[in-house]
Amino acid sequence: QIAVGHVRYSTTGSSVRENSQPLVINYVKGTLALAHNGNLTNTVKLKSELERNGAIFQTTIDSEIIAYLIAKERVTSTAVENAVSKIIPRLEGAYSLLIMSPRKLIAVRDPFGYRPLCYGYLNDKSVVFASESCALDSIGAEFVRDVEPGEIVIVDRHGLRSIRDHCKGINRKCIFEYIY
Repeated sequence: QIAVGHVRYSTTGSSVRENSQPLVINYVKGTLALAHNGNLTNTVKLKSELERNGAIFQTTIDSEIIAYLIAKERVTSTAVENAVSKIIPRLEGAYSLLIMSPRKLIAVRDPFGYRPLCYGYLNDKSVVFASESCALDSIGAEFVRDVEPGEIVIVDRHGLRSIRDHCKGINRKCIFEYIY
């Protein structure tokens, strides 16, 4: 009932199989899948801090750092979206994320909106996310809106809701996105 796909090449690390996305991790609270479009600018700092505290990395992509931070925070959080919300202040740079747990799909856009992310409905009931609205068109989904910069959108059996705690009212899209 929930799926995540990704077709983007690695922008950090090398383009090898272990760096492909979505990245799937198993941890004490279950399984998470993460698809990440963007680049963190504080990767070296975060990775070094996590390694000093015992983290072992299997890839060379910054997406694994995000997944590790979510998993670490999730251990003491009541829900995965709360864990995601807690790590956003630690992430610097441009990113759009899709995070899948066994019962939820969570979409996140960085607080400045550098990377695009939108959603729509397929067959008037299934929620679909994409980095470009033309991807929605190609599958016959109806575009609803862009995810706001800093917004966390949660889709579960109760429907769609969002957390806007990190919305700053600032939109600094990368100029390349307009050209692209």
